[in-house]
Amino acid sequence: MLAACDGGSDPATPDIPTPPVAVDKVTQYSDFPSISSDIKKDAATESAIAAIVAGMSLAEKVGQMTQPEIKSITPEQVRQYYIGSVLNGGGSFPGNNKLAAPADWLKLADAYWKASMATDAKVRIPVIWGTDAVHGHNNVFGATMFPHNIGLGAANDPALMRRIGAAVAAQVYATGIDWTFAPTLAVVRDDRWGRTYEGYSEDPLIVTKYAREMVKGLQNDFAGSGNVIATAKHFIGDGGTDQGRDQGVNMSSRNDMINIHGQGYYHALGAGAQTVMASFNSWDNESLAIKVGKMHGSKEMLTDVLKTRMGFDGFVIGDWNGHGQVAGCSDGACPQAINAGVDMIMVPDKWKEFIANTIASVNKGEIALARIDDAVTRILRVKFRAGIMSAKAPLERPHTEASRLQHRALAREAVQKSLVLLKNDNKLLPLKRGDKILVVGKSADSLSNQTGGWSLTWQGTANTNADFPNADSILTAIRSVAGEANVVYSQSGAGVKLADFKAVIAVIGETPYAEGVGDIGRSGTLEHARRFPEDLAVLDAVSGKGVPVVTVLITGRPLWVNKELNRSDAFVVAWLPGTEGKGVTDVLFRKDNGDVNVDLKGKLSFSWPRTACQMPNKGDPNYDPLFAYGFGMRYADDARLARLDETAPTLGCAQGAGNGGQASVDLEVFRSADQAPYTTRIGDPSAWSVPLGADLNAVTTLPNVKAETTQVNVQQDARKITWSGAGQFYAQAAGTADREAYLNADAALVFDTIVHKAPAGAVKMRVDCKHPCLGEVDATTLFKGLAPDLKRTVKLPLSCFAAKGADFTLIDTPFLVYTEKAFVASFANIRWVPGAARDADAAACASLVPEPPVFGPPVPGPSYPILNAGALAGDLALSTYSSNGSHTKAAITAADGLEMRFAADGGDGLVMITGTPVNLSNFAGGTLQFEINVGSYGANTGGLAVKMESPGNNCKSGDYLFGRPAPGIWTPVSVKVGALTAAADPCFDLRNIGMPFGTLPKWGDQQGVQYRLRQIRFVQ
Repeated sequence: MLAACDGGSDPATPDIPTPPVAVDKVTQYSDFPSISSDIKKDAATESAIAAIVAGMSLAEKVGQMTQPEIKSITPEQVRQYYIGSVLNGGGSFPGNNKLAAPADWLKLADAYWKASMATDAKVRIPVIWGTDAVHGHNNVFGATMFPHNIGLGAANDPALMRRIGAAVAAQVYATGIDWTFAPTLAVVRDDRWGRTYEGYSEDPLIVTKYAREMVKGLQNDFAGSGNVIATAKHFIGDGGTDQGRDQGVNMSSRNDMINIHGQGYYHALGAGAQTVMASFNSWDNESLAIKVGKMHGSKEMLTDVLKTRMGFDGFVIGDWNGHGQVAGCSDGACPQAINAGVDMIMVPDKWKEFIANTIASVNKGEIALARIDDAVTRILRVKFRAGIMSAKAPLERPHTEASRLQHRALAREAVQKSLVLLKNDNKLLPLKRGDKILVVGKSADSLSNQTGGWSLTWQGTANTNADFPNADSILTAIRSVAGEANVVYSQSGAGVKLADFKAVIAVIGETPYAEGVGDIGRSGTLEHARRFPEDLAVLDAVSGKGVPVVTVLITGRPLWVNKELNRSDAFVVAWLPGTEGKGVTDVLFRKDNGDVNVDLKGKLSFSWPRTACQMPNKGDPNYDPLFAYGFGMRYADDARLARLDETAPTLGCAQGAGNGGQASVDLEVFRSADQAPYTTRIGDPSAWSVPLGADLNAVTTLPNVKAETTQVNVQQDARKITWSGAGQFYAQAAGTADREAYLNADAALVFDTIVHKAPAGAVKMRVDCKHPCLGEVDATTLFKGLAPDLKRTVKLPLSCFAAKGADFTLIDTPFLVYTEKAFVASFANIRWVPGAARDADAAACASLVPEPPVFGPPVPGPSYPILNAGALAGDLALSTYSSNGSHTKAAITAADGLEMRFAADGGDGLVMITGTPVNLSNFAGGTLQFEINVGSYGANTGGLAVKMESPGNNCKSGDYLFGRPAPGIWTPVSVKVGALTAAADPCFDLRNIGMPFGTLPKWGDQQGVQYRLRQIRFVQ
């Protein structure tokens, strides 16, 4: 057996047993090769494993094969069900607290470990905890985050990868966690994929170089202490799906699957990677007679290829409910995946159902007991090799200090090496220190954008700079190196006197995303300005004014940025650099004496597109990128970039011209009456789709929206819509239609309108393409800018909606207006007009963006009262929501406080206390406190919840379940604000809280519940 986890070496300076292996080329294979692992089988260990498996019950074995998510399983349940592993998904934290300290993670890991060692099994088997530490221990508040893999690929430094792997292992180990789901070995062939930044390169060579070194850094052959189990993922072909669709179909030939997508695995397994994660994607190509199907269900790939031919003797872990996508399976049952070769099933929520169904499948003969024994043998083999079987409890291990989550110098070095210089006219860079610098762009002071997806939360959204206490934004770094007094920041660049500055630094780019959400769909392109017009607008504001412009691009993929390049004198791709913004400025600025401080080292590991659609990759026929794989300037290079073509496609990269070429006649939606096939409707939370009908004298009223007939041009030609709260006015057809001909024809959504009362909140306009497909723009500024009670004709280019995701081959809703605050306007003559997007009075897409947020002053402490002595504070008001209109009742009395009843009528509901938005940022580290007296739980078993909301569409904290206090007595309850907001929607903001308090029994579990609350308050 190898050394246990409790040896004496220090993981902060890990032993590296062998130097990086030089890999200069990839070997071409005719079939999947046999791999010799650096970690060999040990006869004594194999004998011990066989004895353990022989003495285990079926329940114990299936428990070892089950991996629930920490939100859905307690330590006691780990003991009860003999669970072999747990995981935390992205955005999941101990106590559901986003701000959980490293000690909280360690304590929970210890609790799970001790529970697993308290079973009644003959041999007690420690549980292992898996986590997505994909660019540092990125789920943990305050941890150093390295550049995402796309940036590390540009560094092309295998030795650096081993050091980063060791640092990540030290971070993960310090929190009591034994296993990371890394490295990702995808060879990305279509940059529209939302996980492009998780790949090192489009070419297998860099992936091959890095696979071995990252595995060695993480596992260190399990020599000494502070190592973690690595995972080679996602097997196989996830980076090569058609059109870059996440979890889609890889149509590669067998040769390409072996020699492009397989290469990283050969070196990772050779380095001793102990786990392999099955991929969500399928492998099918009818023209090549390939029909492998979903990887989670493929015995051919998981057993015949990976385990038998390649010789992998560790275990295969499934991905998040990936087994549920196999034909005939569900999240709670999938004998097919186990028979295919998945050894441990990642079943976040339905793990109890999975255990019961798997035991039943064995008893029915659907799964052979020998297959179960093989899976458990593999799991135990990894636990023995990694020293898990002999390790101490997490709280008793060495090297668990919180300081081991900090590796800022190494991360800063990685940022320096990852930057790629695409343009440097007149050798503008590096900049001189001490000069006056104007900084512009939304990403200059956004650690959320800088760190990207898989940063605290899964998608990387709902984060603020305060969520990264041990980090420097690029703006902070610029101020540090250039001098605070020499730097002015203006996000938009508007109204700034450029002549006062020696240079402008524009930090622009993508906003955070992760898998699925990050895909650029069939209606989209790689044109950056199409998706983020505000970035082009800020460059237009500062370029060509006599002051040189340096653009720093924050991005998770190569993008078509010809327009941005043309407006820049120098252009640096910073990828997603993580927490260390000073790594950027180390390169951008000279030393004090004028010498180059740190030269550029980064080279493109992805080809840079000449057009806005995916082009051939390195090694493909007709390869013709704008900047080739391996391109990257040094400061000594003296080359000028010629002006680039700015012609951009109108259609998405996966769209054809539609069935109508270019439309030449208007598409009428509403002209005094509904125009078939569209019907006008209103909706609010009580009923989202209420047709207005043909009766011109009818008034349709919902709690938040009222519609009536009025006049804009001629008698009774319009709908007057009065909003008092969240609601929408829209036109919709029963089915979808291909309307690309209008997009081809530069059409605009045109309507006549009169604003009677300016909007009090944000106004969104949408074109929908069958839920959840939609394109949404922000029309707040547009409507606020219209003079009251005067008719105006509004023209919104359809291309604006296409850029935001509308698929014009599937249009069912050509017009929608949504707001959550008071707003009164009339709408008439709604239509799509070909050519109108070219009109001088058509809105610019760049203008259809949210207004800059304006927050009130932070509410001072030490407390903020909501309900006290039977009275609500300030202008707060009580309201309820019922799914059936009558489920929820609430009242406030001096004697009983807030009294609530949820009827046993099959409905669901919510009690809300709302008011003028307030800034509660001072309470981010505080608690929400109240007293509760439960009269009856009725049929409820899931407990009670509280929540908060910001103004906007789905800007919620999420429902935080605080338990089931004992009924019949007043019980104090205290909820950490950090925990309450940990799973908040991206637009939720503590600086802008319109509903500081909401409460409900668990949704779907509310029948007959009655309870009272008093003394509701926030406390610092």
